[in-house]
Parts: sequence; structure tokens; C-alpha cells
Amino acid sequence: MSIAEIPNPALYTDLYQLTMGQGYFKSGYHQKTAHFDFFFRKAPFSGEYVVFAGLADLLSVLESYRFTDDEREWLRQNGFEAEFCDFLAGYRFDGSIISAREGDVVFPGEPILTVSGSLLSCQLVETLVLNLLNFQSLIATKARRIRLAAGDCKLVEFGLRRGHASGSIAASRAAAVGGIDATSNVLAGRRYNLPVSGTMAHSWIQCFDNELEAFRTYARMYPDTTILLVDTYDTVGSGLPHAITVARELEDAGHRLAGIRLDSGNPLTLSRKARAMLDEAGLDYVSIIVSDQLDENRIADLKEKNAPIDFFGIGTRLITGHPDGALGGVYKICSLDGRPSMKYTDESSKRSLPGIKEIDRETDADVSFLRDIIRLADHPPSGVHTEQIRTEVMKSGRILDHQTDVKKIATFSASRFAQLPDHIKRLSHPQRYDVSLDNKLKSLIEQLKY
Repeated sequence: MSIAEIPNPALYTDLYQLTMGQGYFKSGYHQKTAHFDFFFRKAPFSGEYVVFAGLADLLSVLESYRFTDDEREWLRQNGFEAEFCDFLAGYRFDGSIISAREGDVVFPGEPILTVSGSLLSCQLVETLVLNLLNFQSLIATKARRIRLAAGDCKLVEFGLRRGHASGSIAASRAAAVGGIDATSNVLAGRRYNLPVSGTMAHSWIQCFDNELEAFRTYARMYPDTTILLVDTYDTVGSGLPHAITVARELEDAGHRLAGIRLDSGNPLTLSRKARAMLDEAGLDYVSIIVSDQLDENRIADLKEKNAPIDFFGIGTRLITGHPDGALGGVYKICSLDGRPSMKYTDESSKRSLPGIKEIDRETDADVSFLRDIIRLADHPPSGVHTEQIRTEVMKSGRILDHQTDVKKIATFSASRFAQLPDHIKRLSHPQRYDVSLDNKLKSLIEQLKY
């Protein structure tokens, strides 16, 4: 089960959200109007950008945010006061959200999403916001880097067996947002209308008396979609010759072998050998699929060396966000009852921006992104070619019009990524994207420092 399916996720939180919530309630602060920003301080994978993902799932959860009778009773039994638990009986999330569009490219320090409403509402949902947006944005960013490395090659995500339990469903969704073509995850495919793809495991081949029999049996069952795993025993000595035999038999029956898959060994050497053997046999149409611990760096290296690979299967290093494992997004209060607030700490990298803000994105004549400007919302934007990248997606706890179709989100994401200059999105040693603060915001920061 994914978090987006949990009908009453109010307890999907950290304890301190509830203890602070009770404290606000008892002190009379719970109805004060607050604004909280979601942002990240550093991009993952030594990059300079993040592909924003998880918004649709977050909104779906928040719209159904309630405390059931059983949950309130559990809170009572675990030390929460009866008056607070009784208050929660009629509570639902009633906040509003302004956000960047899902799939957009965003940058460190920007208030990507702002939750506003009662202080209690804003506080209670912090963990949900961070849990859903951090993880999916991490995986979507990794997927976008892999797509950049792979160029036009087809990419299939099959990390479910190595993923983080049910979080793998959200990961498959995020991978699609980031540009992956298909997934092996059947449940994610059904839920999000994603293309599903798969081949066979070594166990299929090991269950038959010999490799050729295993190949023939599979091809008889799936004559138009067969992809043969050729490295169970001896890739060059038996796997490829047997695949060629089956391919010719399929041709005689009016079908074509779809591909062969390499899951071990040196992918450069073996893909070249496989391509040569297949072409020599007149099977130039048979695709070569490579898997085995791939990521953007290995794929980029294979592409640079002109490895004759048509599809890449990406598993562990995509589904887990390897090597970073987490996006360090945070959620900080920026305004309370109309009074700007900021975290101004001794560690400058952990400071936050005060006030209710907007993000303007400037483009050049070719519609390439030039820079983003963070300004106070009551300060007018500057610049001719300027786009305000955030819109209201939830009001008073109700979802407004926003995109939920993952394929359309992915298309939008690809178009936005295409507008990012090459020196910002390159895999190694990218240049920093310019994110500036307008003068009024800078002045406010100076006022609040002391």
C-alpha cells in the first residue's frame, strides 16, 4: 500500500508534530494564521537542480486528512489530553497550498511549495509534506539524470525487489515523471497508467533440462514479445547461439525475436560481441538490452564508447536514489499572523527566508532559463520575459485544478528540462544556476537579523 492510498493518514507523522499541536491548542495559538515553506538547501547527486515530484499524491492525502475515533482513542491512551483529542474529532486539514507545478525544475533555496492556514494545520502536515515530496523528487531527479545520459535509448525501471517496501510504488511513479519509459512494477503501472515491461529471470532457464528448451518454450508462448536472457550459463558460448537459433525458428513461423538481455559481465564487450553475432546471422532487428547495477555514469560511459545497446534496465541505483538516498528538503515557518519569521542560525547554510514569497523565472529570447528571482509576494515582478512558477493548487483543504496524469506531467517535465542550459544540467561539474533575492527581501532579512 502506498501512502496515497491510506484513507486517514493523520498518524503518519512524527510525535513532535502532535505534541506541538497540542501545545498550540492549549496556549490558544492553534488558530493563528501561518505560512510554511518547503525547500531544499542542496541538490542531490552533485548536481544543481531537482525535478519536483510527489505533489499530486500529497494533495490527495491532505484532502482526506482526518482523525478517526480509533486514532483519537489511541492518542488518549498515549498521553494526549482529552480536550485536545475531542477537538480533533471535528478536525480536517483546511489549509491552502501554493506550489510549483509537478515536474518542474527547481533549485536550492527556493520556496517550492508554501502551506498556509491555521498554525495547527500547517504544523500537523509537516512530516507528510517532507516524506512525500523529498522521496519522489529525489527519484525523479535521478531518473532525469539517467534519461540525460541515455539519450534516445529506451529506459525500463525494475527496482521493485530492491526498493523501500511500498515506497517503491511512489518511486516508480517518480521515475516516470523523470523520464523513464516503462516499469516492471505492475501495481504502479495499473495505478498510474504507466507502461509495464519485463523479460524473464534466470530461474526460468534453470527450470528446464537445457537452455535451448527454455528459450524455445518461452518463445512459443510469447512469439512477438520474447526477450531472451542469454547470460545464465555462457553468454557467448551458448546463450547467444541458442538465441539466434530461436530467432530463426520464430522467423520461420512468421514472428520476430524482440531482443536479448545481458545482465552480467562486461556490458561494452558483450554488447559488441552480441551485435556482431546477431548481425552476422541476419538479425539486425533484434534489440540488445543491458541491466546490472546501471546508473547515469555507467550509461554515459557506455554511450560515449558507442556500445550498441538499445534498452537499459535500471534497478537498484534508481529506486534507492543511489548514492544519496535522501533529498534534504525542509519545512520552515516564514510568517505568523502577518509577521514575517525566519530561522537565523549560526550556521548560515541552515537559515530560512522570511515572509510570503513568489518565484519569478526569467528566460532569454530562446526561452532558455536565465535565472530565478525570489521576491516578497507584495513586491511586483521585474523583467520582460518573466514567469511566476507557482500557482494555487489547494484552497481551504480542497484540491483545485492541477495535473494528475503522470504521462502529461512527464511530458511537461521534459519540456522544462529542455529549457535548462546545458552547463547547468551536465552530469559532472555543472555550473550553478542563478537564484537571486530581490532587494526588498534582502532588506527584510537585514531587519530580522537582530
